[in-house]
Amino acid sequence: QVQLVESGGGLVQAGGSLRLSCAASGRIFRIDDMGWYRQAPGDQRELVATISRDKNSKYADSVKGRFTISRDNAKSTVYLQMNSLKPEDTAVYTCNARILDYSLRYLANGYWGQGTQVTVSS
Repeated sequence: QVQLVESGGGLVQAGGSLRLSCAASGRIFRIDDMGWYRQAPGDQRELVATISRDKNSKYADSVKGRFTISRDNAKSTVYLQMNSLKPEDTAVYTCNARILDYSLRYLANGYWGQGTQVTVSS
């Protein structure tokens, strides 16, 4: 009943920028923490950034100073602004959200989007 739909991925040259979006819809009572993960081929999935409902954010060391996570609670949307992109940022980026449904229950691992490919060329 709850869906996360991502957009904004693509191919960009090193040093360039991309802005990812993830919109949540469905039987949502409240969205708590939201975050972005990424996974490159052969690598484990890693947490890139998180943001609370009150817009407190945290970042992985590898992206600090380059990426900015934000959210629009009225639109149930989280964003990831990615600047100064490097080839090592190439990965599938996936949105995750801790969502309280109308039964006042949380999904154990949260909700996940379908992922969007980000490719950074050198």
